[in-house]
Amino acid sequence: MKALLDFVPLIIFFYLYKTVDPKDTHHPLLELIGSAGGIDNNNILVATTGLIISMLVVYGALFVMQKFRLEKQQWIVLFMTVIFGGITLMLSDDFYIRLKAALLNLVFAGAFLLSPFVGKERTPLIKRLFGPVLDLTEQGWKNLNYAWAVMFIVMSLLHVFFAFLYAGGKYWGEFTAFGDMIVMFSFIIIQFIILRKHFKSSDE
Repeated sequence: MKALLDFVPLIIFFYLYKTVDPKDTHHPLLELIGSAGGIDNNNILVATTGLIISMLVVYGALFVMQKFRLEKQQWIVLFMTVIFGGITLMLSDDFYIRLKAALLNLVFAGAFLLSPFVGKERTPLIKRLFGPVLDLTEQGWKNLNYAWAVMFIVMSLLHVFFAFLYAGGKYWGEFTAFGDMIVMFSFIIIQFIILRKHFKSSDE
């Protein structure tokens, strides 16, 4: 249930991005936040407004469901969405919301790369996540940790590619809503296929 809630803001973002007229400066969501809108990017501005509002609602619900706490990555996602989305709306410039996903993936990549060197335990982040289900050597955990870091770097580059380089950003909304999710799920499936012999048994 909680995992499904994470996708609600993305679905709302994509729906507004695809259905709102880019030249509609009088959309109710823009009037709600007192924005005069932009020239031809109002679909992105409206979608960003819907994204921020829906994320505040969803993460508020998750905060209650998770006994009045959010996980670190949830705080990071919420913080960066509100900050970059807010700048986008204040300046009526979609550059910042396009940049957000690329930077967010770099933050996650940095977290994986630095995790073996910081903190009391100095444990690779991936081991903290999958330690209960996978049985790997220390070198195996380090290699898997680097693989995840590389995956997030690739995701960041893909976001830059679709947001700024390919077809003038025409397919940025589609990639943001679905593309990165497909890339991540594909990576996870391939990872589990490769590591299937390292799964711990139920006795362990």
